Amino acid sequence: MRQPPRRSLRLTVVAVIVVAVSWSLAGTGVGLGSLIQGRAGAVQMISGLFPPDLDAVLVSRVLKAAVETLQMSIAALLLGAVIGLPLAVLMAANVQAPAPLAMAARTVATLLRSVHELLWALLFVATVGLGPAAGVYAIALHSAGVMAKLCSEQLEAVDPGPVEAMRLTGGGRATTALLGIIPQARANLASQVLYQWECNIRSSVVIGFVGAGGIGQALGIALHLFRYQELATLVASVVILVIAVDRISKVFRSRLGAASGRTSGRRSHPYRSLLERSSR
Repeated sequence: MRQPPRRSLRLTVVAVIVVAVSWSLAGTGVGLGSLIQGRAGAVQMISGLFPPDLDAVLVSRVLKAAVETLQMSIAALLLGAVIGLPLAVLMAANVQAPAPLAMAARTVATLLRSVHELLWALLFVATVGLGPAAGVYAIALHSAGVMAKLCSEQLEAVDPGPVEAMRLTGGGRATTALLGIIPQARANLASQVLYQWECNIRSSVVIGFVGAGGIGQALGIALHLFRYQELATLVASVVILVIAVDRISKVFRSRLGAASGRTSGRRSHPYRSLLERSSR
């Protein structure tokens, strides 16, 4: 059977994409018409945001909510890492975990990250009640699934040479993972965990709308009561908090990457020479 020319195939793909995008925009009502139609409400909200409410009592409540949001993100990161990192090790193909364990870990990770934090939050609010604890559990479960997926890919991307060298010298699965795979990926794993911390801050704002604590809960109340000046203060605090966490995380990630680069440039893995001798 004769295959179509590449040019025709590309045109077909482009046509399918254009049709899919046009169909999606038309079906969801996205366009200038919907924006123009809602211009009155947008003008009313934007004009109501200024000037922000800087009342001392409100600022005190905002700072308390910001601290609570930060606590939620850190606690969720800890719980998520405790669950997600072992799953990542079991999922990584080069670790060669027993097939039933690897399949179970992959299934659990897929389940955890497939359910949005907002749905997890609704479930935990219904079980443990309103407050930051429900938010921590919700973010932790979702972030565990995400970290399991992304960190397993970091483990699989390490240099296979030292790993094979350890196996040739009789190293078992656990020894190879602990001494041959994880040390190579530690900088990238730490970077991934720090990035998840940034994501947890943003997630904690969203799930607060369903009563799971933090700034998001205060945002939801201000929005529902049309307190736009209070809303402006809360939004500004969210932006400041996200920027601060992003900068702190970026500093840690750059230092971890630089340390890893200096180490790799100074000396090679102790098992590399053994592998080269074995392959001759």
